[in-house]
Amino acid sequence: MLLCRIWNTRKRLPDFKRSNNEESFYDIREDWALIEASLATQYGIRIRQHTDMPWDEFCTLVAGLMPDTPLGNIVTIRSEKDRKVIKNFTPSQRKIYNDWRLKRANKQLDNPNVLDQKMKDLEMEFARMFGGGGNV
Repeated sequence: MLLCRIWNTRKRLPDFKRSNNEESFYDIREDWALIEASLATQYGIRIRQHTDMPWDEFCTLVAGLMPDTPLGNIVTIRSEKDRKVIKNFTPSQRKIYNDWRLKRANKQLDNPNVLDQKMKDLEMEFARMFGGGGNV
């Protein structure tokens, strides 16, 4: 039941290591079923049977999931940046892509500090682009 304890105390445990600027294209809680299915697909691990798996091992396994797993497929769609590829998405792929973007936008609006920082970053970028030197 270690993973159940981790699940319940996850706020105190670090998620997968990434910088503040690096985007994440999955949510460990909302995508849990995809994570379970992907671990079974790629590694043959039925995570509910591995109640003693250390958190860092779990993180390593999830970080190594390939695009041909259920989570990998969804992450590939959510993280697509090529406009030509996005234009050719199927209706279901477009829904996955748009739902994720909307969720991220709403999450940023929920936290005024994050929104303020994003606006400051944007102001500095415009200042650099147009000769202001970034001293906003």
